[in-house]
Amino acid sequence: MSGASPTSIERRAEELDSLDAILPFDRRDHLAALLTEEDVATLKHLAKEGMGDNTLRALTSDLGYLEAWAALATGSPLPWPAPESLLLKFVAHHLWDPVERADNPDHGMPAKVDVGLRAQRLLRVDGPHAPDTVRRRLTSWSILTRWRGQTGAFSAPSLKSALRLAVRAAPRQRRRKSKKAVTGDVLAKLLSTCAGDRLVDLRDRALLLTAFASGGRRRSEIASLRIEDLIDEEPVRQNPADKDSSLLPCLTINLGRTKTTTADDDAHVVLIGRPVMVLKQWLTAARIDSGPLFRRIDQWGNIDRRALTPQSVTLILKGRCKQAGLDPEAFSAHGLRSGYLTEAANRGIPLPEAMQQSLHKSVTQAASYYNNAERKNGRAARLVI
Repeated sequence: MSGASPTSIERRAEELDSLDAILPFDRRDHLAALLTEEDVATLKHLAKEGMGDNTLRALTSDLGYLEAWAALATGSPLPWPAPESLLLKFVAHHLWDPVERADNPDHGMPAKVDVGLRAQRLLRVDGPHAPDTVRRRLTSWSILTRWRGQTGAFSAPSLKSALRLAVRAAPRQRRRKSKKAVTGDVLAKLLSTCAGDRLVDLRDRALLLTAFASGGRRRSEIASLRIEDLIDEEPVRQNPADKDSSLLPCLTINLGRTKTTTADDDAHVVLIGRPVMVLKQWLTAARIDSGPLFRRIDQWGNIDRRALTPQSVTLILKGRCKQAGLDPEAFSAHGLRSGYLTEAANRGIPLPEAMQQSLHKSVTQAASYYNNAERKNGRAARLVI
């Protein structure tokens, strides 16, 4: 896209390789072809400045998309700073009215741009983009512009007006990230499919239990876990109120900066009992004593040194759903997060206590899972039965 020679692309790929703990390695070569020398330098600078892994990952993905879109839409590399007209073109290409498009094929994203982005596997949606996706990419664009020491037109009244009008013209029904929650009963079915002694079974069992029991971790958080993030703690009582109850193994997992933490607020959660034992069983069998916790395993049982990607976490979950006789399309990795809170509500665990483990910052969002569970378990809906 940037018109660079194969040698310069290889050089950028090597530069991106130094960020392999943050960026998806399987897309390194693809990103190297999309990004410019200046883009890669900016990303390395952001990593050095300590920007959160998830934020940097999102910025890189958005930057690659923007570079590809600009080249197809204008025939030129992405300019810095972007003129106001280009920002408005971006909105017009991504938020459009399907009814108007039916009567006017020139409305919305041009066919050549659409085809080009799909050929690069950068565009998968049919119809206009979700407004939140467009806003996020504009925000990433604005952040990267500022980090280059430049000022863009992102606060221009015309852009705000165009966004507001485009969202009205291209309504999209908000869909749940996962149609169904992975509650305790669903988790048990998934675990039954990986009850064997193969390395892939040990890994998947540890991954599912760790993701769920640690508060319903996001797929990006699970994929980025490293053995250096684990801290062995003193065993704890199964029943804290009974000093004679059995002892359970305990771990603290340092999550670093997450989606909801600030630069000075590193998050951590506690893992107790069975999940700890299963996780250590996987690490021992895989002979992992440093680096990523969860790694790709090829068809011959060889373990890769690199971490799973967040997408791989979703694919593992869906694969286990299929083996368990569940509909894979009804579940995604986010179902582990919603399932944890739903299960906590079903078991009568107070919301603040569950939020300490899930690390939800929004009481409103976390409470929505509790409200649904309480309505089904409460008396209000049983006045006439």
